[in-house]
Amino acid sequence: MPEPVLDIDIQARRGSLALEVRLSVARGALALVGPNGAGKSSVLLCLLGIHRPAGGRITLGGRVLFDARRIDVPTEERGFGYVPQHYALFPHLTALDNVAFALSCGRAGRGLSRSQRRDRARAMLHEMDVAHVAERMPATLSGGEAQRVAMARALITEPAALLLDEPFAALDARTRPAMRELLRDQLAALGRPAIIVTHDLSDAALASRIAVMEHGRIVQQGTLDAVTERPATPFVAELTAGRPLPDTTSIISQINPLERNTT
Repeated sequence: MPEPVLDIDIQARRGSLALEVRLSVARGALALVGPNGAGKSSVLLCLLGIHRPAGGRITLGGRVLFDARRIDVPTEERGFGYVPQHYALFPHLTALDNVAFALSCGRAGRGLSRSQRRDRARAMLHEMDVAHVAERMPATLSGGEAQRVAMARALITEPAALLLDEPFAALDARTRPAMRELLRDQLAALGRPAIIVTHDLSDAALASRIAVMEHGRIVQQGTLDAVTERPATPFVAELTAGRPLPDTTSIISQINPLERNTT
């Protein structure tokens, strides 16, 4: 069976920003990097169906999710797992019920009783090493705990692709390395396309490829090394200049070994 591929070819407008984005993401993660206001989060909203592009097409695993002329699949039917900025946990639900709620909204939870959904949610919290927070409210969670609950909520639906919007922005510097390690392991286990939106090159170590976005457009794509060695624009040069880049070899080999030598 061929591996699922997320193909994006969209045109959209968000306020004064015109988006024109073409990307193809196979098994593994792509880091979508750029400054604030470049349109990175808007791309995710278009993929989710929260914002409707003016034109173009989105397919996932050969299934058309959006075609400007005739198709616009509802958000809950698109098959994405999504971790928004600051995690957006429902404040009136416990951690357990936040995760179980995801099963009640999509195909993965159809036919399951409430108790079955809660059992699966509890197992997912255990997998994310936060079973101890199951009955706590989001306001009582640390940043790391909240992120793990949000990841559990995104993964419990067994998504066809994963979208993460600045997943480490709400964490302090001491917490981030452990969370990056956790996410690396989850991406490797998922074995599906993933997009990590970030403005921090340190997060690019989780991805086999990066795409740099400026003013609503992708200005360069490739491996982290290739983009660093041959920046296509002054912004890309500034982004990569003088920054100690992580050794991505071992991480990439776990996430997408077929792309290690591509540019």
